[in-house]
Amino acid sequence: MTDVTTPAAKKDALRKEALARRMAMDELERIEKSLQLVDHSDTLPLPEGAVVAGFWPIRDEIDPRPLLDRLRQRGHRLSLPVMTGPSLIFRSLERDTELVSAGFGCREPGPDAMELRPDVLLMPLAGFDASGNRIGYGRAYYDTTISGLEKTGALLCIGIAFSLQEVDRVPTEAHDKPLHGILTEQGYRSFG
Repeated sequence: MTDVTTPAAKKDALRKEALARRMAMDELERIEKSLQLVDHSDTLPLPEGAVVAGFWPIRDEIDPRPLLDRLRQRGHRLSLPVMTGPSLIFRSLERDTELVSAGFGCREPGPDAMELRPDVLLMPLAGFDASGNRIGYGRAYYDTTISGLEKTGALLCIGIAFSLQEVDRVPTEAHDKPLHGILTEQGYRSFG
């Protein structure tokens, strides 16, 4: 029997609840709210000319691609994550970058794309709370990646999600990396 009092078990229950709310969204509502991210692009605290890592949306995730296009127009260099074992690397995303299938409906830049070190991570997530704690998908890829990137310089971590993915409180564990901010269709919110 699973101990539901552990932080991991509590996070798993919150993850399931938040993802169920997200999955229940109407497809048109999901598209409209994804497009609203662009309306708040000026409020993101991005350093000028920053390398921004986005993500390719899968299943019913919020779609950051219109936002990424706006950030490209503003002079930011873009990248997407590529799975390389327990962590991620990031490869350049240009208009002509060949994207290859990465499984689960995800696309990523092929091996010919240049590897980049992002200054900003725009991260998908399952849930978040008002303190900037997040619930990922349970594999700790971003936590591991953030730990590595923080050793090589400053890193701004911003979650991208629908507002209905907010939960009351995310239990934290030693390996969890909090967000600096969250961007939803309602706008950008900075944490501590």
